[in-house]
Amino acid sequence: MPTETGVTTHVSWPELAEIVGKENLRAAIAEDAMDGVSPQMVAEPGTAEELARALRWANGASLKVAPRGGGTKLGWGNPPAACDLVLSTTRLKRVLEHAWADMTVIVEAGCSVADLQKALGEHGQRLALDPLWPEQATIGGILSTNDSGTLRVRYGSLRDLVIGITVALPDGTLARSGGKVVKNVAGYDLAKLFTGALGTLGVIVQAIFRLHPLPRESRSLSFSGTPESLNQLLVAIQASKLTPTGLQLQAAPKSVQLDIRFDGTVAGIEAQVKQVQQIAGTTARADAPANVWLSHQAIWDGDSSALVAKFSVLPAQFAALCASLERAAGAQSLAWKVVAQSVGAGYARLQGNEPGLRVALLTVRDEVAKMGGTLVALSCPLAVKRGLDVWGRPSDAQPLMVRIKQRFDPEGTLNPGRFVGGI
Repeated sequence: MPTETGVTTHVSWPELAEIVGKENLRAAIAEDAMDGVSPQMVAEPGTAEELARALRWANGASLKVAPRGGGTKLGWGNPPAACDLVLSTTRLKRVLEHAWADMTVIVEAGCSVADLQKALGEHGQRLALDPLWPEQATIGGILSTNDSGTLRVRYGSLRDLVIGITVALPDGTLARSGGKVVKNVAGYDLAKLFTGALGTLGVIVQAIFRLHPLPRESRSLSFSGTPESLNQLLVAIQASKLTPTGLQLQAAPKSVQLDIRFDGTVAGIEAQVKQVQQIAGTTARADAPANVWLSHQAIWDGDSSALVAKFSVLPAQFAALCASLERAAGAQSLAWKVVAQSVGAGYARLQGNEPGLRVALLTVRDEVAKMGGTLVALSCPLAVKRGLDVWGRPSDAQPLMVRIKQRFDPEGTLNPGRFVGGI
């Protein structure tokens, strides 16, 4: 029968030690807790097969399991309803195959983004995304949270770049989908289903990606103005034949700028810069440093008592979003700032007292919903998160999502409660 911690009395941890090796199983410590929920043990399997066996054992023992990569986004989602075991992919970090001629790569889920990019760079290639904290973030982690970054405007999101995936399901099955060639479309597209599922359906152990060449040159420009004028410029750039690899709008009280990046040859970049200058007209322009594209990461820096939310609106609605944030923050005496990508997604930060954070979040969320968008609280003080579904109101797709969860994880083993609607 279950104990107060959720661990069943018939659990025999030595059985798990036999699977992963006793040196790869340890008691959890304070740093392993997620939103105040402390696991009992942490296991680090060394192969996909070991991880699948460990997950099957935990499922059979009625344990609740949290998959973990680099641990950079453990606070995302609702607090877990329970967690007995952390399954870490820290030992699954190999680049298994880089078919540089075909521009594809097979990589294990525990490999950091930075390590993968370094290996690909030796052949002049890259995985065309720039997620948060690439030195620590793992391939499995960015897939589970669908973290793509600023390059998405040119190359698409993770769902566009992943062409194959291997996942361990709670019953111990290693399921594979996709293949090593870009045109492979056989079978169910598990890769897109598991991308962004926050580890609630299975544990990603391997992925196959399409690659792109490293750019020869890169140049970034920044434009300053009002939220309305820069929003208009952003939409005009999108409607043009320009092909930027980065397009972001940064806003804070009395400070707004639009950043644009072009990659390619010197001649090609210069031609695009001239065209964007014609579109911008008299709007103030300056060359931007390369680190301007770390703004989506810098918005997380500072006091951990802040609330950081991810929003999705139409690009033409950025100015309206900023106005909504400014009103809500002003009413609650909060500081605010925004970093938005041109595809309609970005991050908003609110800083101040906890009651004010909750009120402002709910106020802006309602206004964003009227725009047809979404606002998800990714990181916030636990006192704010409790009693609040960070994902917002469930959509019409919620019943389908529940059925998918029941099909893949009928016992509710993986990350219970963390996903949309408490899945």
